[in-house]
Amino acid sequence: MSFIFFKPFRPKSAAELVKSTRDALAALDDKTVADVRLLDKALEEVDKNLLAMKHMILGDGEAEPSPDLVVQLVAEVCKDDFLEILIHKLPNLGWEARKDTVQVWCILLRQKGGLAVHCLENHPELLDFLISCYQNKDTALNCGVMLRECSRFASLAAYMLESASFELFFKLVELPNFDIASDAFTTFKELLTRHGSVVNNYLNSHYDQFFELYERLLSSSNYVTKRQSLKLLGDFLLDRSNTQVMLRYISDKRNLLIVMTLLKDPSKSIQSSAFHIFKVRLVDQQMASSLVLVQVFVANPKKPAPIVHVLAKNRDRLLRFLDKFHLDKGTYILTNLCCCSTIRACGRVHVHLQRTSSLRKKRSCWSRRSRRWPHADGVFICAPHPH
Repeated sequence: MSFIFFKPFRPKSAAELVKSTRDALAALDDKTVADVRLLDKALEEVDKNLLAMKHMILGDGEAEPSPDLVVQLVAEVCKDDFLEILIHKLPNLGWEARKDTVQVWCILLRQKGGLAVHCLENHPELLDFLISCYQNKDTALNCGVMLRECSRFASLAAYMLESASFELFFKLVELPNFDIASDAFTTFKELLTRHGSVVNNYLNSHYDQFFELYERLLSSSNYVTKRQSLKLLGDFLLDRSNTQVMLRYISDKRNLLIVMTLLKDPSKSIQSSAFHIFKVRLVDQQMASSLVLVQVFVANPKKPAPIVHVLAKNRDRLLRFLDKFHLDKGTYILTNLCCCSTIRACGRVHVHLQRTSSLRKKRSCWSRRSRRWPHADGVFICAPHPH
């Protein structure tokens, strides 16, 4: 006579996992502080189910994940309000459960068919909630990873840029907690550089509002914030898709004064980053693709009158500063800015580039490649840097 004391283990199906997790998450609302054991049991159930979901998607190390099970899980997760409940309960979960949630979230979004992405497009308020979670030190870094995964998709990135919650990033990047502020800035940068056309549309429609807030970052008392913001400004202004935004930016007298002020910053790194805003590079479509057209605020052939006035008024100080200004090793220094009379006439400015001492040993090799061709507007076109 045989007795069966234990039932054979049968893994839960995708539908059972989602239902069990939903019930456990809902139970977190019903339990009071007095029900500590029931609360712990609900959290334990959530932890166990999220781990099972992760193994269903990634495999458990012994068996590869089944594509059919993955498809079933994606369909079940996107049903009803499961994602909404899971995201709103994120602050209540333990460390391991939050980590598993992030992994499941990222993998679900990358699945073919875009069902999870479509689900978020129908519930964009979840993205606003994730941004607000940056203010919770326990969930900030988890939410940052989830938001950056969402920013990979143009539709979700566009919503985050247009959302009122986006303005929170201008405060989040200056939080006293370095880890959270750095993570928030990484997400902020991802949103402003990932999708060129989306960013261009946003900047064109919110130009004044955006740069009014961004100016605060450039004048921040926090060194890291100021340096990162200045570098990021150069990154998205130099993007080809933002050409019109860049031209509008360099035609504004206020922006010129901000950059000139940053050129006087005690930090060499901030000076260097400000210099790259002062000097804007564009690819000349009429020349070979490997050539770079070097434009400067002063070299803009269509300078507005206020820009001309500022440059003419500060010409001598600019020449003295640029004559002593050195970039990092392996780059170039701007040693002289000539034709002062043409600055007042809004005419041609010649930029002379001199090699740093670290590259003088290769002078003979570079001299054959350093020929310059004058552009139609009088700005020299120079060959690219040697590697």
